Amino acid sequence: MTGAPAELERAATIVESSGAEGRPSVEAPSLPLIIQGGMGIGVSGWRLARAVCAAGQLGVVSGTSVDTMFVRRLQDGDLDGQMRRAMAWFPVPQVADVALARYYIPGGRAPGMQYKMLPMHKQSVSVARQQLTMLAAFVEVALAKEGHDGPVGINLLTKVQMPNLMTLYGAMLAGVDYVLMGAGIPREIPAALDALAEHRPASIRLDVEGLGPGEIEYLNFDPADHWDMLPPPLERPRFIAIVSAASLATTLARKATGRVDGFVVEGPTAGGHNAPPRGELRLNESGEPIYGERDTVDLEKIRELGLPFWLAGGTGSHDGLRDAQASGAAGVQVGTLFAFCSESGLAPELRARAIAAAKSGEVQVRTAPRASPTGYPFKLVEIEGLQQQDDSRERLCDLGYLRVPYRTPTGGIGYRCSAEPIDAFVEKGGDPKDVIGRRCLCNGLTANIGLPQRRNGSLELPLLTAGDDLVDGLATFVGERTEYSAADVIAYILGSQRVETA
Repeated sequence: MTGAPAELERAATIVESSGAEGRPSVEAPSLPLIIQGGMGIGVSGWRLARAVCAAGQLGVVSGTSVDTMFVRRLQDGDLDGQMRRAMAWFPVPQVADVALARYYIPGGRAPGMQYKMLPMHKQSVSVARQQLTMLAAFVEVALAKEGHDGPVGINLLTKVQMPNLMTLYGAMLAGVDYVLMGAGIPREIPAALDALAEHRPASIRLDVEGLGPGEIEYLNFDPADHWDMLPPPLERPRFIAIVSAASLATTLARKATGRVDGFVVEGPTAGGHNAPPRGELRLNESGEPIYGERDTVDLEKIRELGLPFWLAGGTGSHDGLRDAQASGAAGVQVGTLFAFCSESGLAPELRARAIAAAKSGEVQVRTAPRASPTGYPFKLVEIEGLQQQDDSRERLCDLGYLRVPYRTPTGGIGYRCSAEPIDAFVEKGGDPKDVIGRRCLCNGLTANIGLPQRRNGSLELPLLTAGDDLVDGLATFVGERTEYSAADVIAYILGSQRVETA
């Protein structure tokens, strides 16, 4: 790892100390006041995470679809050389060379050229496919860790199961300090982190629709498949579960397979995926889910668990931080304000349009109950005149991160997505009602960061998401400015910067 940052050298050379179980002895870090949200596909990229860390708070990279984002950057020529520079630090031999040979295009793709696609994830993939995912996660975390001594986190969706173990291992090889996971019940992840830190095989249950009584399917990952000789143990990152109910936090604290180190308690005003309302689904006149008293998290029960927690959703202000601390929280997780800062991975034209629309009051954030193939409500940003993905898109599933495994009539495992062509979905046993209103989040969110696939001469359109703070808080924070930095956001939340006013 010659030339790697000191943080990565330490991560790669951890040796056993006096721990009773032979595990590295690590001094517990202080808790951050602000956790930067792990947003979308590449919105929370390494540049944003690094900037947040440099300002003394917890920067987080998004691990969702990190492998697709990585190979598209290579195909666009890696013009600043950052991907190739970090690839050279990857400790598993030859993996970076293989990736460069297959995906790197000096100078970038020719005009009109499509991106070369990766094989979609499934229950079992080749060693080479695992290594590409590991490398992508490693590069993202490694670059985020440069230039500061602060901790770096990675955010993954529990619902996007199939890449998660290999993504986590790649991030841990880069010395990731925190793992944050929501969009499901990440009960088995703590034990997986324990195993991966010691380079032992890790397994989690694979959710498969249509399994018979007593049937269980697993996702398995063995670090030994990637080494001639196993290296010393890695530092096990802290695990923070993202929850929307005290009951879920209690279940994880008491019944998770390993140590849970805290919680992000997220309300329905947060961007991206939201938990569905409890009880019978009711919609308002705009077709949005109605959240009620049952959806308010009982913070007293959260406090009783004795673990640190952070509040998320509408907390992106100094008042939000103060109120969170008054409730017993260690601090806040903030997404929306960071999503539109200059270090964000969002395409610059989308950032500028969103800021201008927020300042003029011409933006709406709508909670769409059916947009996401996951079945979770999903926040959609609507800006007058901004062309985004809608129901007119030709249905196609070629990235496949949200595909659902199902038991086939012959006893095997197939994969379907409610955003794929209707005939194909139904032929695979899907309910025709499930396709209504679905969007292709995988392609839409990838287009958000300026990496859209080209099809038949046209580009995939973006699909913006944000929290309610885009409407309620961004204009107040921005004032007369047309752009701002991650450091500006942190100063604003900490109360050390006066907000500009019109």
